[in-house]
Parts: sequence; structure tokens; C-alpha cells
Amino acid sequence: MADFNITDSIDITDVNCPITFVKAKIALEELDDGDILSIKLNDGEPVQNVPKSIKEEGHKVLSLSDNGDGTFELIVQKVGD
Repeated sequence: MADFNITDSIDITDVNCPITFVKAKIALEELDDGDILSIKLNDGEPVQNVPKSIKEEGHKVLSLSDNGDGTFELIVQKVGD
């Protein structure tokens, strides 16, 4: 796995869409431009929808890796307006 300088991390495996993206978006809003957020999310809808929604918001998806336990780790960089 690439070595990113992760600023913050959240675990959204306990919530369902669309709350997953809302939580990810709030966490990103609290960061500074260029900061990196690690998001732990479930397989299925969250892993299909959250990265896409984050890209639509203009942020950068750096990596998405399968943890092998039904969860994924999404690494995102905040991009300023």
C-alpha cells in the first residue's frame, strides 16, 4: 500500500447510504486543502457510491483498497474550491 501522509481517518462501516457520503463529506469539510482522509467503508453500495460522490465534489481519490473483511479503505485528498 502506498504511504500517504494521512491527516485524519473515519470509519463509516456502521452507517448506510446516503449517510455514508454525508459523513465523508463532513469529515472532508473539516480538513484543510491538500489534507488526506482515510475512510473505512463497507463493500456494496458505499464502495460504489462514496468514491464517485467524492470525485463529483471535486476531491481526489488517491486509492481504494480491499481490506479482505468486507470493508475497504478509501484514501481521499481534499481539493480547495
